[in-house]
Amino acid sequence: MLGTAREAQTSVGDLFRRGLVIPAHPLALTEDRRLDERRQRALTRYYVEAGAGGLAVGVHTTQFAIHGTGLFAPVLALAAETARESDREVVLVAGATGPTAQAVAEAELARSLGYHMVLLSPHPDLDEDGLIDRARAVGEVLPVIGFYLQPAVGGRPLSREFWTRLAAVESVVGVKVAPFDRYRTLDVLHGVVRAGRVGEVALYTGNDDHILTDLITSHRVVVDGRQVEVEFVGGLLGQWAVWVRRAVELLEEAALARSGDDAAVRRLLGLDGHLTDANAAIFDSANGFHGCIPGIHEVLRRQGLLAGRWCLDPDEELSPGQLAEIDRIWASYPWLRDDDFVAQGLDRWLA
Repeated sequence: MLGTAREAQTSVGDLFRRGLVIPAHPLALTEDRRLDERRQRALTRYYVEAGAGGLAVGVHTTQFAIHGTGLFAPVLALAAETARESDREVVLVAGATGPTAQAVAEAELARSLGYHMVLLSPHPDLDEDGLIDRARAVGEVLPVIGFYLQPAVGGRPLSREFWTRLAAVESVVGVKVAPFDRYRTLDVLHGVVRAGRVGEVALYTGNDDHILTDLITSHRVVVDGRQVEVEFVGGLLGQWAVWVRRAVELLEEAALARSGDDAAVRRLLGLDGHLTDANAAIFDSANGFHGCIPGIHEVLRRQGLLAGRWCLDPDEELSPGQLAEIDRIWASYPWLRDDDFVAQGLDRWLA
């Protein structure tokens, strides 16, 4: 049994390092703000059938508030159980939050439910030394994905030295790079190179404002006179909670672009602004990202996957003018959407 478990973990690790579309899984609620299990399952089925290689559950897009309610365990369990309906391996990533003891306990719960990795959110009460110690403790339970979260939704600046130290931790298998800041993105890339773990620590873009450019660029990082090539292999994104069939196609095309396909490079550069403009509306960048989760819900509602935009916090709603912006990008960029794919599968996923 132990050998089988190790083989499965190796297989999952290989998939993760190869590069995947990993949607940040939203939370489906009823109008009275209770878990809508039917639509929660439908979302998972949509992501898997659309070709997503993994799921991230219990993360910001799932609403961090579930960690303080009784929802965390059932939401994780529901996603894992539904993903196992598939005849292929789906990499399951659980979000963990809080101080060290809480994060370790959440990782232990995730492991018991069959999750493969933990996306470890930063904690405001810990300095960089404390964050490294916390990552090591969680890494004794499950492999860790570091998370550079943008300050607007709870993150904070972290030094280049921090990322070097984190990447050197053996149990760290990846980093979700989501500071929405090119300088801080480069800090992570330099950290992984300085730690000597290029190829072992998989870089996933979470920069929803810079998705395609991240994915097509082969970064040449110079450290100690050496030039080392490092690249993003996939995305773990709130933006990829919607229009997932297209996201899978875009990641496949990005791999062609990085391999030297100039036509793919030109096409994706042309789409980069469209996707960023769409993300600005959905994520409500004009209002400090206040409406980002309701914005994601609105897209899924229009496609029939969710019944409404409801969040756990009744005050978490679209910002003034955001709905009109979503109307605008909906009409402007039909090639970013996967409405036909969703319409074909919706009844089956909701069954």
